[in-house]
Amino acid sequence: MPRIAFKMQLHPGQTGEYKRRHDALWPELADLLRETGIHEYSIFLDEETLALFGVLEIDNPVLLDDLPKHPVMQRWWAYMADIMESNPDCSPVSVPLREVFYLK
Repeated sequence: MPRIAFKMQLHPGQTGEYKRRHDALWPELADLLRETGIHEYSIFLDEETLALFGVLEIDNPVLLDDLPKHPVMQRWWAYMADIMESNPDCSPVSVPLREVFYLK
């Protein structure tokens, strides 16, 4: 199953708020991610740099292209834009990461 990894950037002083918001993830967002074919999704934090590292497994990575069109995704991005680096459309600034090692 394909895995996608990326990094984002949290604003200083927002670690607790980022965690709180994800601990209360909206059920409709969780449903949308699962319906898109995402099976596992983790986000890790480098506390020194405040870099966030996301890793997800998805049936078909092309389906990620449709997520920005969904109103629930747009609402989530707007909700998160004040605590992390974001683009003008409120989507998080996200940098793809290339896999260089995987042990299964």
